[in-house]
Amino acid sequence: MEPRVKASIWVSMALRLADIAGRSGAVIRKGDPDSGGILCVLRGREGLLVLSQVRDAEGQAAWLRGSGATPVDEAAADAYIARQVKRDPDLWVVEFEAPDLQPPFEGKLL
Repeated sequence: MEPRVKASIWVSMALRLADIAGRSGAVIRKGDPDSGGILCVLRGREGLLVLSQVRDAEGQAAWLRGSGATPVDEAAADAYIARQVKRDPDLWVVEFEAPDLQPPFEGKLL
């Protein structure tokens, strides 16, 4: 299992990578700075995708399309986020402009 990076450090890195790529990003909700989980909202031309930080079967960091395989509208994304925050109040929510619905950081998508 790979070492875990503190949530606040990961969020800072992702925002910096987005900035380098010429995409805007913002923290929508701050969670626990050390061990909080992360939801990434990708705002694209066709709608939004919400990616949830998970671990794969080998314990490697990965991202699950929590809102589904296809883009959703803002109300559906907000409802998904609200359900997840209710279950885990330590979650971070970070949003990125992503016209192509691709995250500005590297990561395995499940």
